[in-house]
Amino acid sequence: MSKRKHEMDVDSDSDEPTPDLVDVNFDYYNVTTDDYHAIHRLFIQLFGADAERVQTGALTDLVTSVAAESGVGSTIKTEEEEGSAAYAILTVISCRDHPGLQTVVDHVLSKTSADEVFHNTLSLLLQNHHVGLVLSERLINMPVQVMGPMYRMLCEEIDEAIGDGEAYKFTHYLFVSRVYRLTAEEEAAQRNTKRHRADTRHDGVYGFHGEDEEIIQHATHSVTYESGRAMLVPAEKFKEMVKNMETMYKVE
Repeated sequence: MSKRKHEMDVDSDSDEPTPDLVDVNFDYYNVTTDDYHAIHRLFIQLFGADAERVQTGALTDLVTSVAAESGVGSTIKTEEEEGSAAYAILTVISCRDHPGLQTVVDHVLSKTSADEVFHNTLSLLLQNHHVGLVLSERLINMPVQVMGPMYRMLCEEIDEAIGDGEAYKFTHYLFVSRVYRLTAEEEAAQRNTKRHRADTRHDGVYGFHGEDEEIIQHATHSVTYESGRAMLVPAEKFKEMVKNMETMYKVE
């Protein structure tokens, strides 16, 4: 059963021109183990060339089983297709309590090594604090507007899990996302598009997902590497970040 029905014109996060917008009805669903194949494809997309190193198959097994048991996390599917594949995933999982995440943790630590302060801070937090790994990915034509409700539900589910005595009281949230790069000419051509915040410097590097800009605004540390980005947000800033997402990316 779905969590919430949603309807909007589906377009891409990107600024590529599209001839038509398509009206799509879709629902938010709890994560289930039946979502394995669709979520695995999304994780391969998220980690790109590093997917094999991260062992996305084992990661998907772990994430789907934990999220299905806890109820923390959502997928998006079209309501017309019962049993349809997930088009998006958002969940959070404890780095402390799940040794199966070590390949992902090692991956992020290796990528943050270019930023000594971030790397050392994250290393210490992983040893002495409770870091939640936020895993978020969606098909490229899913608009950023789907993420405000998705993150709000995640906040509510985390609170419910904490109320039930589950170990979801994180001190920090670690985000992993994808980026792409533009030449100076390409960047100038899209500098004033509605997709990007006017108060954010990009220097030719852009997130595939618009909400990354809001995450960066609340992050104490962020680092961009070849095709990705890692961001660290203290728990006390998480709900404020989500409220800002809902305001900034609401459906008009």
